[in-house]
Parts: sequence; C-alpha cells; structure tokens
Amino acid sequence: MDYDRALYYTHRSEWDNLIVLMVRTKDHMLSKRIERFLHAYYFSRDYTQIERQLFSLLRYLEHAVSVTEEKSIFENDPVILV
Repeated sequence: MDYDRALYYTHRSEWDNLIVLMVRTKDHMLSKRIERFLHAYYFSRDYTQIERQLFSLLRYLEHAVSVTEEKSIFENDPVILV
C-alpha cells in the first residue's frame, strides 16, 4: 500500500503527502529513498542529481511491488511438499 501511495504522490508532485508517508512507513529503504529524492529536489541545483534520485526511488518502488506480489502469490497458494 505504501508503494502505491509513494508512486501516486510522486506522479502528482504531492511532496507534503510524500513527506508524511516517509515518516509513517515501516519500510526503512523506502523512507530513505524518499528522503534522498526530496532533499535533492529542494536543495540541489543540478537537475541530473534530482533525476538520479527520482529514478532511484522509482526503481525501488518497482522492485518492492514485484517482490510483494510474488510473496502474496505464495501466501495465497502455498506449495505442499510430498
């Protein structure tokens, strides 16, 4: 759920909501990626740095969603060893 919100807030440029999500999430990696992106966005004058941090956040979101989906698939349909 946090990953979908992070993607939505990033897409809509809702930085205040992204900060709230950064503080409330239990995923420390997500929190750190959001922090790095927002720091670059607000304080960096180098657009490539902002872009790099944004892509890093988006790659992490993509990875986290794929891992979460795989985990939920195995939880719903467990494999029984015979």
